Formats: sequence, C-alpha cells, structure tokens
Amino acid sequence: MLNKIDKKSIQIIFAYFLIYVVWGSTYYFIGYALNDFPPFLLGAVRFSIAGVLLLAWRYYKGVNVFEKSLVKKSAVSGLVLLFIDMAVIMLAQSYVTSSLVAIIASSTTIWILLLDFPMWKKNFKNPFTIGGIVLGFLGVLLLYLEQYLNENIADIHNIGIYILIFGCISWALGTLYTKYFSMRETSTDAFAGAAWQMIFASIMFWIFSTSLGEMKTIEAKEISISSWAAVVYLIIFGSIFAYTAYIWLLKVRPAAEVATHAYVNPVIAIILGVSLGNELVTGIQIGGLVLILASVTLVQLNKLRLVRK
Repeated sequence: MLNKIDKKSIQIIFAYFLIYVVWGSTYYFIGYALNDFPPFLLGAVRFSIAGVLLLAWRYYKGVNVFEKSLVKKSAVSGLVLLFIDMAVIMLAQSYVTSSLVAIIASSTTIWILLLDFPMWKKNFKNPFTIGGIVLGFLGVLLLYLEQYLNENIADIHNIGIYILIFGCISWALGTLYTKYFSMRETSTDAFAGAAWQMIFASIMFWIFSTSLGEMKTIEAKEISISSWAAVVYLIIFGSIFAYTAYIWLLKVRPAAEVATHAYVNPVIAIILGVSLGNELVTGIQIGGLVLILASVTLVQLNKLRLVRK
C-alpha cells in the first residue's frame, strides 16, 4: 500500500512539474514560432499532430478511443477549453510579449474559484487556499504594474485585453466542465479525452486558418529551422506531455489547486525572456515572483500535510 501511495505521489509531483515549468515555457516558444507561422495555422499544425499521435498511442494500448460519450464530451472541452483559449493566446502574442500574456492568463485561477459553484463552501473556507490566492494575486499585480510602466499597456487596444480576459474565462469554464465530467465518468481514459480535445480544437484551427488564407502567406522553405524546432517542442512537451498531465490532474486533484499553474507560468515566461530574450528584470518583478511562488506553496501546503499523515 505504501509503494502504491508513493508511486501516485511521484506521478502527481511530475505532473505538476509539467504544467508548472514545461507549460510555462510554451509562452516563449509560441512567440518564437509566431515569427514564421500565422497564429491559426500554428494551432492547427500543433494540435492535429499531437492529437493524432496521442490517440494512436491510446488505441495501441487497447483503450476504446471511439466511445461515443468520450468523443462527444471531448468535443465540448476541446472547443471551450483548448481552441478558444489557445487562439486568444496566439493572437495576443502577435501584438504583446509572452510575459504579459502569461501574466494576464494567471487570472485563470481566480475565475475558476469564482465559477466553481459546487466548491464555493470548501474553497472559501480553506485558509490555505484563500491566503494563496491573495498572495498570488498580489504578485500578479506587481508584475502587471511592471509591464504597465515599461510597455505602456495603456496604448494597447482595449479589445486585446478584453479578448485575453475572455480567454481566461473560457479556460476556467472548460476546466470545470472537464473536472466534473471526469468525476462522473471515472472509467474514462484521460489521455484519450485529451487527444480528442486536441483533434477537435485543431479542426477549428484549420477552418479559421483556411478561411483567413493563412497558408497563402507563407512558404515552407522560408520557415526557419528554429521555428520548426519550436513547433516540435510545443507538440511534444506542450501538448502531449503538459496538456495531458493537466487533464489527468483534473481527475485526481481539486480544480482550484491544479489551476495554480497559472501563477507559476508567468515566472517561467519571464525567466526565459530574461535568459533567452535579453529582457531586463527589476526589483518589482523579483518581488512579484517571490509572492507568486509563496502563493503556490501555501495552496499546496494542505496537500503536503495530508500526504505526510
């Protein structure tokens, strides 16, 4: 029994590493890939390849990947959770930095707490969760203030900010839909569900990309090797590993806890921006990072105490 608990704990820790660190790095690689790829075409290529590969793997493992209920409900999650949010992120990164997009995206945790009505009593009764959310929100405000002072966010079209907020709400709703669907259908394979979500999202990306004539704007031979490498990274690590880890965690952990990835992702995005993009880091940013990391520790504290018992 002890070995079973230890193995499950290791799986959870590794899954959190994927959605905290690896997923946080995808903001940088999305921005890099957008140097050569139009946004909707990037999403189409990324999610169609990742979805097909993941679905083929689950089929090979003997999973009934064509179960009607799984396919139907994955279609809803794929459109609400994946397509809308990722479309918003990639469109936004065509105009603003990956750090700013990641910072605004960190508000997802707040939206999940506010929209998760069945868990209101438990979430707002837990001092660890409340304290962590407050600290994380303060950290995000510090980082947002830094971006505002340096990048003159007031000059960015208001519509862009509204779209980003809409994307956060969409992600929160999709997360909660997936969470409660998973709770009802405990036998459903999380990885097959994630694969179908990516496939349905990719269909929408292909439709929009074709409608906008994006493929006419580029030539494959003109795409740099580094941009292709960024796409491969997004397919393997961002989609197959990190996204499936996220869907799996929603089956085994509270949605509000899983959503704490939104606080760590800006940290990773900024670190990559500084180390690889030669961006400057200030005292305000460092203070924000400290608060964000402290918030995640506080939210996870209750879980760690339970594991030690």
